[in-house]
Amino acid sequence: MFNLIGAVISGFFVGMLARWFYPGTVETNWIITVLLGIGGSLLAGLVTASRSPGGINQGVSRAGCLASVIGGMALIFIGRRLGWV
Repeated sequence: MFNLIGAVISGFFVGMLARWFYPGTVETNWIITVLLGIGGSLLAGLVTASRSPGGINQGVSRAGCLASVIGGMALIFIGRRLGWV
């Protein structure tokens, strides 16, 4: 249960940072922002886990947080191209 709550809270903050750093305005509600943050974190986790020898369970790091925000920005870019965001 606490993992789900933590994912929603961190997803909200990652989604907000991704929206803030993305050039231009991103008009979404808070639910899409949370999903964007969670998706960005998952995308960044999959990319970095395939490149690092330690795998996925390495804890919280500054590089992981930055990669999550970049993953969220990538999802905004993809969503705009497909007309979802």
